[in-house]
Amino acid sequence: MNDAVPGAASPGRTLDGPALERLYAYPDRPWLRANMVSTLDGAAAGNDGRTGTINTPSDLVVFTLLRDLADVILVGAGTARAEGYRHADTRTGDRARRAVAEGRAAQPEIAVVSGTGRVPPLLAGESHSGGGVLLVTCEAAGAPALERARRTLGEDRVLVCGEHTVDLAAAVAALVERGLPRILCEGGPRLLADVAAAGLLDELCLTLVPLLAGGTEQRIAVGTPADRPLVPGVIIESEGTVLQRWLRPGG
Repeated sequence: MNDAVPGAASPGRTLDGPALERLYAYPDRPWLRANMVSTLDGAAAGNDGRTGTINTPSDLVVFTLLRDLADVILVGAGTARAEGYRHADTRTGDRARRAVAEGRAAQPEIAVVSGTGRVPPLLAGESHSGGGVLLVTCEAAGAPALERARRTLGEDRVLVCGEHTVDLAAAVAALVERGLPRILCEGGPRLLADVAAAGLLDELCLTLVPLLAGGTEQRIAVGTPADRPLVPGVIIESEGTVLQRWLRPGG
């Protein structure tokens, strides 16, 4: 069994919280996993453009678990604005206590990827209870934008990675260097495609919800061609929702 999947469940078994946590545990090394949701016909969001309208209770359980397990949530600025991202909440249950005991923060950080250097408004304010915010950007954002971001977030919270575009490999290395090796990418579709094309994707967690959406919403990955093969690690069904882990071959 691949060491990225530390447990297995037999067909028909009901998974409790600890068993689910074991199935989704990070390996003991830097690891970038993405978490996305899709309808049966491949839409990455509902017809209102938001993923919240296609989420199911089972998907929300895994969504919360993956955030609790991560050190940092990597998200594109457009997705952060469209989905109304705020500072990450404290990890649920005893996961916050365990994280602190391991020398990690009680909340995951949010790392926003923005080529223009703009911080989404809901993440620009100070938070007294949520996790911190980092901006991942590039030199092409320009000195005025970088200076505004540094005034908003703090001098050491703006990561300039790349000259003309964001260098995602450099960004991931910078996050790991900051002590944030467990990286959870929540998209959007363009960022996911870029991460995969750069060879940085170790794992895709994909929720397939029992809904035929129609409409014109885009797929979970669009833009840069990636052509990255993945192999199945975990498949769970709950009330019609199918929860999956797909891993880099040999990961």
